[in-house]
Amino acid sequence: MPTQTALAPITQAAPLDLKAIDRADLQPTTKAKYKREIANLAQAGINPLDLEALTAYADGLKSSRKSFLKSALRLMTIDFEQAVKGSATPDNIAQVQAGVYRLEAMRGAVSVKARKGTKAHTWLSQKQVTELTKLCGDDLEGRRDWIILGLLLGAGLRREELASLTFDALKQQPAKGGKLRDVLQVKGKGAKDRVIPIKPILAERLREWKEAVKGGGLVARSLGMGKKLGEKMSAVAIFQLVRKYGALINCPELAPHDLRRTYAQLGYEAGVPITQISVLLGHSSVATTQKYLNLNLDLETTVSDFIPLSGD
Repeated sequence: MPTQTALAPITQAAPLDLKAIDRADLQPTTKAKYKREIANLAQAGINPLDLEALTAYADGLKSSRKSFLKSALRLMTIDFEQAVKGSATPDNIAQVQAGVYRLEAMRGAVSVKARKGTKAHTWLSQKQVTELTKLCGDDLEGRRDWIILGLLLGAGLRREELASLTFDALKQQPAKGGKLRDVLQVKGKGAKDRVIPIKPILAERLREWKEAVKGGGLVARSLGMGKKLGEKMSAVAIFQLVRKYGALINCPELAPHDLRRTYAQLGYEAGVPITQISVLLGHSSVATTQKYLNLNLDLETTVSDFIPLSGD
């Protein structure tokens, strides 16, 4: 790419490569969110290289939308930045550096502040987990729903991971002593593979479900008119299913991520090392896992237990 061709867009318009989002190894739902934020940016008439306008626009967004926009801009400029750097010569190095700095400034204009302090999380008790999964009936829909809830609770999957999970993910690996253990081979965020051991009952139900859907393909399936089995189930549909069952146990705001968080919390309470939980969840660091558990907050004994309120 000639230097002028590479650098000209930096001074004229934003070098946004929309196809970069499609090329990225991301979940379809994540790609859709990135594209939606770029479309909203364009609809608002914002040139991303106008840093003042971009900052003002981004500051008006919710934290989650701001995060999607920032990530989308990074993806869409990274290849272009490499092309600019690759075109550097002793004669144009100053121009190349200026162009790269503008791209970096554009990405830095969208600032996402990390949450501070302690946030109240939702997770279920062992009793609630049993109560939730007992609600699933023995018909096709009930068996499907048990599988969905079972994989979120018993494997700690993200809903996007569950939506793309195939029956081929169920495998067996030898444990200590040579005994075979059922595991799931899951591809998570950042195309990171991880292996998750699962309970025999979950593996057994998965094999039965495979027979019920008559073959392989995706595990999570929709049910259409007349309860006809579909080929796939979206992440949104999984969210709605969890909400429906949550309402039945008086947890109307229950979300798939709460079930993933429950997997971590109950495992930690049972004595599983937090480092192991972090690996099973596919977290990049133990610090992320700690946020799931709220380890600094003692819910068993706290100050309010010793305050003598009248009528207590």
